[in-house]
Amino acid sequence: MENKKGIALVQVLYLLGLTFMFYLSIAVAQEEQTSLQTYIVWVEKPVSQNSYAQPHEDLESWYQSFLPETSANSNQLMKQRMVHAYRHVATGFAAKLTPEEVKAMENKEGFVSAHLQRTLPLHTTHSPEFLGLHQGLGLWEQTNYGEGVIIGVLDTGIGPDHPSFSDEGVSPPPDKWKGKCVFNGTVCNNKLIGAKNFIDAGKGKARRSAPFDQDGHGTHTSSTAAGNFVEGASLFGQANGTASGMAPYAHLAIYKVCGAYDCADADVLAAMDAAVDDGVDVLSLSLGGPSVPLYVDLIAVGAFGAMRKGIFVSCSAGNDGPEYGSLSNEAPWILTVGASTTDRILNLTSTPTVTNLSKGSGSDPLAPKVAIFSSRGPNIASPGILKPDIIGPGVDILAAWPYSVDNATSKATFNIISGTSMSCPHLSGIAALLKSSHPDWSPAAIKSAIMTTADVLNLVGKPIVDEWLRPADIFAIGAGHVNPSKAIDPGLIYDIQAEDYIPYLCGLNYTEKQIRILIQQTVNCSQVGAIEETQLNYPSFSIFVSSSHKLWTQSAHYTRTVKNVGPANSVYNLDLLVPNKTRMSVNPQVLTFTEVNQTITYQVEFLALDSATAGEDDFWSQGYLRWVSDQHNVTSPIAVVIESK
Repeated sequence: MENKKGIALVQVLYLLGLTFMFYLSIAVAQEEQTSLQTYIVWVEKPVSQNSYAQPHEDLESWYQSFLPETSANSNQLMKQRMVHAYRHVATGFAAKLTPEEVKAMENKEGFVSAHLQRTLPLHTTHSPEFLGLHQGLGLWEQTNYGEGVIIGVLDTGIGPDHPSFSDEGVSPPPDKWKGKCVFNGTVCNNKLIGAKNFIDAGKGKARRSAPFDQDGHGTHTSSTAAGNFVEGASLFGQANGTASGMAPYAHLAIYKVCGAYDCADADVLAAMDAAVDDGVDVLSLSLGGPSVPLYVDLIAVGAFGAMRKGIFVSCSAGNDGPEYGSLSNEAPWILTVGASTTDRILNLTSTPTVTNLSKGSGSDPLAPKVAIFSSRGPNIASPGILKPDIIGPGVDILAAWPYSVDNATSKATFNIISGTSMSCPHLSGIAALLKSSHPDWSPAAIKSAIMTTADVLNLVGKPIVDEWLRPADIFAIGAGHVNPSKAIDPGLIYDIQAEDYIPYLCGLNYTEKQIRILIQQTVNCSQVGAIEETQLNYPSFSIFVSSSHKLWTQSAHYTRTVKNVGPANSVYNLDLLVPNKTRMSVNPQVLTFTEVNQTITYQVEFLALDSATAGEDDFWSQGYLRWVSDQHNVTSPIAVVIESK
């Protein structure tokens, strides 16, 4: 009897011990989870896989080898730790780690660097007509409303059953499309061809929820870029008319990366990675963070990988104006878009309500004006690249909304909001129109066409002003206000290939390890050489130096190469507006073309006058370099900034 009692006691103690160990392990796991943070980890490509088309399984195994052993040995823990595995626009992954685990990774072969993920804020229909887009005429007719082009929108999701996303008149997507639409039912169609959610990643969920828009921001931006025609659109009876996006027959692929207020940059990069693999032509991102070095900016990293695959990337400039140096998205391979008004006046300074919208609307002859909130240059991450690139409609924009804000009973619900978030998709849709008309143009060529044909005068033929009616300077408007009808036929373009950015990055004094994060390959700057930022074949000039810099003791020379995309036999003459206190010379002063796609290189010399360095304060001025033919004006804005110290 005593022996049986002893055995029973041992069994009880054994069970108690197991129970204790079980709850102890849970407590340890919970404590570990609370100390975990999401890190972006950059690694080298596997030695055996140097091509850009690695099998996904090889990369997955390679990434998992960097995780802590406890995670790598457990599928469940691995799924919880690994947030995103990047395959197309970057080499690395996002994972939930402790600082100690990241420190231990540094000793592993193939590790490049790691940093905590950042949180990026959102930059929160009449505009087609204001931009010269009319049904059955001009640019829309030439491009068939953007038919066949796929725009990927990274935002808060979409209200999929809105009439703006009807596929009436829209052709099936091109054969290259590989994406998926995770909505149940029949809401996906030839217009809305893809929809994915990236904000539930890393939570151990077997299946992410559908990317429904519970905020409205993503529905608004998506319909601005490529919404179909919807008659009778209005809000509280104002702005009544037919609403549409810039490219009404283009396809939409939606990538939900944001909640109501912000977005994790690890999720944004994962969505860009997926969009490249899916087959988009244009990426539209109405979000971004404050200035950081380009290799830290995950939008810049993803955009470089997308650009390398021929994908155009349009991003909002930010809503931190009118302060100078307040830009987001400063990389030269991104189109950075500021915000302007249209000629429609609504009685709003706040959020639309019944009381302040019922007062009616009018017309503003001074449009477009630069929005007060639109972020200004100069470019902090790369001062030798002028930003913003362009401005477009971003004030009081009527577009689709996933629910009614004015007690409307139909599905055609709309809202009027403002921000560079609204101007960005305007340019994304316009880029889609250009891509439809010129499928062989590179992203840089499309950007060049948009910038060199931009307007710098308002509706009454005067220089563009800001909302205080002061002249808008070059750091507010960049190249000027977009003119889609001119951009389709620019005459000349400034082109840049992916490899041209490597000496530019070397010239920023980035380390080779930092450059590797951006370009996904090893680089030796001593072999490829380094160039000044202003030497990049960009469609603008930004000369940003100290008064003690060599530029002000001797002349500085830069080159640009233009390609003829207009008539074969074309002659362009030089027209210069020289910035104050600066002397310029250009050689040659006449460009004579005899073939389509012929290129000509010209040299520009800048020299400061003595008076430029006489003062104690910083000084800056602006001008332009313009090539004029009998059919085209090709304009490059010039900014010269002289720092006193």
